[in-house]
Amino acid sequence: MREERLRSTAGLRGTPALTLSAWRGHSGRRYVVGVHDLVEPDLAEMGEAVVMAVRRDAAGVAELVALSTAGETPRERLQNWVARARNSGATEMHVHRLAEDESERRAIVADLDGPATTGTQA
Repeated sequence: MREERLRSTAGLRGTPALTLSAWRGHSGRRYVVGVHDLVEPDLAEMGEAVVMAVRRDAAGVAELVALSTAGETPRERLQNWVARARNSGATEMHVHRLAEDESERRAIVADLDGPATTGTQA
């Protein structure tokens, strides 16, 4: 599983840039994500999603640190998860909002989960 950077609207005049990226799962499926700073207050506005805590090396290559789903009450569910991710060096939260329901979100987590992230779900 790996990140695949996407072009965004950064070059368009009058439009604020939306930072997008994508992750390729073990199955080969690609999951488009919005990239955000790993900030706890953003959790209240997140909604139902797959969330990934990410750190970058000196070359800018993303490493998945933690992976979980956010349901109807993301703040309560992910508050400790964010703290643990930060302690592991994560500085970004990648959010995939296109899953239809909780079972699809869990399937995406399973597709993206690897040895480095095993056991890091909320």
